[in-house]
Amino acid sequence: MGDPVRILGIDPGLRVTGFGIIDKAGARLTYVTSGCVKSGAGELPERIRVILDGLQEVIAANHPDQSAIEKVFVNVNPQSTLLLGQARGAAICAAVLAGLPVAEYTALQVKQAVVGAGKAGKEQVQMMVKRLLALPGDPSPDAADALACAICHAHAGQGMGAFSTAGRRMKNGRLV
Repeated sequence: MGDPVRILGIDPGLRVTGFGIIDKAGARLTYVTSGCVKSGAGELPERIRVILDGLQEVIAANHPDQSAIEKVFVNVNPQSTLLLGQARGAAICAAVLAGLPVAEYTALQVKQAVVGAGKAGKEQVQMMVKRLLALPGDPSPDAADALACAICHAHAGQGMGAFSTAGRRMKNGRLV
C-alpha cells in the first residue's frame, strides 16, 4: 500500500479561507485537521498577507505532500471575482513557496467527487465530508469545502499514486 499521501485542500475566500488536511493510504482516507484562516476587515494587502501567513503556518505544522484548491468562478459582481482571485493567489503562493504541487478543481468537480452531484448544496457537501471521513461533528462550511477539495484530489489521478492520468482530461467532473 505504501506510505500515505497527505493532501491539503483549500477553499479560498477573502474573509475566510478554509483548509482541510487528509491522509490517503490506498483507498482509505483519514482526517488530519481542518479549520479556517480569517482575514477579517481592513486593507486588502494586509488581508492577503494574513491568508498567506496562516496557510504557511498550517503547511509548516502538518507537512502535506500535495495541495488542491478550488478554482474561482466568475460571479455576477466582477469586483468580488477579482478580490476572490487575489485571495486564491495568496493560497496558491503559500503552497508553491512550500514546494507543494497544486491541483485545481472546479466546484462542480469537487461536488461530483464528494456527493455525486455537481449541483449539491453546502449542507450536502458537509454531510458527505462528515460521513466519508467519519467525523464526530459537522465541520464549518468553509472547512468542509476545503476537505471536499482534498477528497476530490484523493480520488483524482494525482492523488492516486500509480494511477496514470497521461493522455486523459476532465469532462463534466470526470476523468476521461
